[in-house]
Amino acid sequence: MTGAPAADLDRRLYAFAVDRGLAWAVAAAAAVLLVRALGPDRVRLAVVAALAVALLVGGVLAVVLGRTGSTPGNALAATRVVAEGSGTPIGVPAALLRQLVLGLAALPTLGFGVATLAATAATDPSGRRRGWHDRLVGSVVVDVRPEPPEPPRVEAGPEHVVNLTALRLVPVPVGPPAPRQAAPEAEVPMPPRWRIGFDSGETVVVEGLVLVGRRPEPRAGEQVGRLVPLPSDDMSLSKTHAQLQVAADGALVVMDRGSTTGSILIRQGVPRGLPSGRAATLVDGDRVRFGDREMSVARDR
Repeated sequence: MTGAPAADLDRRLYAFAVDRGLAWAVAAAAAVLLVRALGPDRVRLAVVAALAVALLVGGVLAVVLGRTGSTPGNALAATRVVAEGSGTPIGVPAALLRQLVLGLAALPTLGFGVATLAATAATDPSGRRRGWHDRLVGSVVVDVRPEPPEPPRVEAGPEHVVNLTALRLVPVPVGPPAPRQAAPEAEVPMPPRWRIGFDSGETVVVEGLVLVGRRPEPRAGEQVGRLVPLPSDDMSLSKTHAQLQVAADGALVVMDRGSTTGSILIRQGVPRGLPSGRAATLVDGDRVRFGDREMSVARDR
């Protein structure tokens, strides 16, 4: 699992919300049962007991996370918490410390602490979206969704063999040769034209190499067809974030150029992280997220 892409922040937040909701649901149920058992005059004791139950559930989730790398929230979001470098579960002590930091960042700070940790993950210089709590214990949250299957190859059918010996030769009267007609010229198919649009209003027809970022710059000797500078409110868009170009077969390909926050392909509503330095083919209707900017893909012909 060392080569698995880092999970995007949306699904990490979803997993966090599921686990916290589970803990507080169990705690609330325990509080209701205690109030009914002890009477309404023991509400304070029931609240204290509910808090203890919530801590207990959080501890159990931490133990499960440390041993398996997953929790109910991680399982639903198809993410896993593993040790950076080895890809193995981080162990119970590290998981307890990580859960403690997340717990202190949630309820006591009214969520501001969680937002701060999310910001440290979004601006991780390594591009692996490791928040401060991940770097503290040496963990990384990875995407464990299976890769989409490749379309099956269509095998060529067997050629039809004609048995010439079964044909009967019949003499045919020879007439005057018919006038030869010029063969029609084969139509040359027009190459596809790809258009990309950004949520900030820019629209670009992809011709040659297109660089996208806050202030994109080509490498030395690199021939570029278009530079597309984009605004970034939270600086999550790198200076030269990604590149796009039309391949020889007419397909549109995108490649992350080692950006800080990574690039995310969204196809039919399903997000998938794009590995840095590896080209990915885009299709009509795809969307790609670069930091806080989003790009849509359209094929004009």
